[in-house]
Amino acid sequence: MGRILVVEDDVSVQETLKEYFSSNGYEVEIAADGPSGLDSCLTSAPAAALLDLQLPGMAGEELCRRIKASCPSLPTIIVTAKCDVNDTVLLFQAGADDYIRKPFSPREVLARVERAIRRSQENGGELFSFAEVVVNFKKMSVTRHGLSVSLTPQEFKLLKYFCLNPGRVINRDELLNEVWGYDAYPTTRTVDNHVLRLRQKLEKEPTRPEHLQTVHTVGYLFAP
Repeated sequence: MGRILVVEDDVSVQETLKEYFSSNGYEVEIAADGPSGLDSCLTSAPAAALLDLQLPGMAGEELCRRIKASCPSLPTIIVTAKCDVNDTVLLFQAGADDYIRKPFSPREVLARVERAIRRSQENGGELFSFAEVVVNFKKMSVTRHGLSVSLTPQEFKLLKYFCLNPGRVINRDELLNEVWGYDAYPTTRTVDNHVLRLRQKLEKEPTRPEHLQTVHTVGYLFAP
């Protein structure tokens, strides 16, 4: 369902959020200070980021500002004990999509995060990430471990189609029609060759793919 970045230095809060998000199908990454949280966002953009306001190394407002400068569509929620109107105005000016007051209910946090993710998707979110791969639909660019990955236009179109259809078995004919088009007259072998190249560029072990999986006699399944 996606990866949630939690930037929080309180171990008990870390454990509470990790346990709750994990039990609801999310992968959770923990960063204990502002600089490491920023690094995580820039190298492998998560589905959403939860930021504590009081962080070692960098204040939550500044971290939010820097994240939004680099990843403007990334849903970013501030967790704060502050309740003053002026403080919340400053948070929104820093680019926060929402804020949650401490103490909080994990159920409320999940609801607010999922709402922020839905809004981002409805507004045409430009980023998609899985493992250490970040796909920028708007810029037609891909990075892995923070390094640029060179894809041909057709490879990028195929990867984008997989990203937009996660967890679904897609047969080769559908990929030919949707990615190449009826007038291109490619063969199913063309699909296989392009998937093979994507695996070589994006998978940790191309011969044992974790994300671009083959469904025998049918086609492929993208498991982010």
